[in-house]
Amino acid sequence: MRKINYRTVAAGIFLAIICLTIPGFAADKPADMGGWEKGGKYDKLYVPSNRDSFKGIVEGFKEVTPFPGMSPGVALLVKDPDGDVVTVHLGPRWFVDPDATGIRKGDKVKVKGVWVTINHEDVVIASKVSRGDFFEYKVRLTKDGTPFWTLDPKQLAKERAQSQ
Repeated sequence: MRKINYRTVAAGIFLAIICLTIPGFAADKPADMGGWEKGGKYDKLYVPSNRDSFKGIVEGFKEVTPFPGMSPGVALLVKDPDGDVVTVHLGPRWFVDPDATGIRKGDKVKVKGVWVTINHEDVVIASKVSRGDFFEYKVRLTKDGTPFWTLDPKQLAKERAQSQ
């Protein structure tokens, strides 16, 4: 009789659950990314060497359209220590579901990303949002700023698993 390796089974089940619950897999990814594609006008604003961070309290979410003709995106509103509310772009609406981010109004967070000016407004294009020591919601690769919504399903599952 063959022994069952429960760790392997558990790891397989965990990976399957992650794959089924992560938005942005190829089946859900539109053929036309609506202006959110890697190397597009919006993506070129994200310069990894300009990464910065700030802390604040989540005020909520809002829909954004960075440039005319782009599909809608999701932004987080974060009140910084000076009392200013910063718009933090997370990604396209077809990829980011505010209810599935694990981020809620009132959460104390640390935002990492790049400050840019869009439509005369200073905003942050996020790479990740952290809450406490154990939670982070990542939307870009740290090394080069590649958006998660442009990754293939296997790469995305790997990145999400590392964030858990």
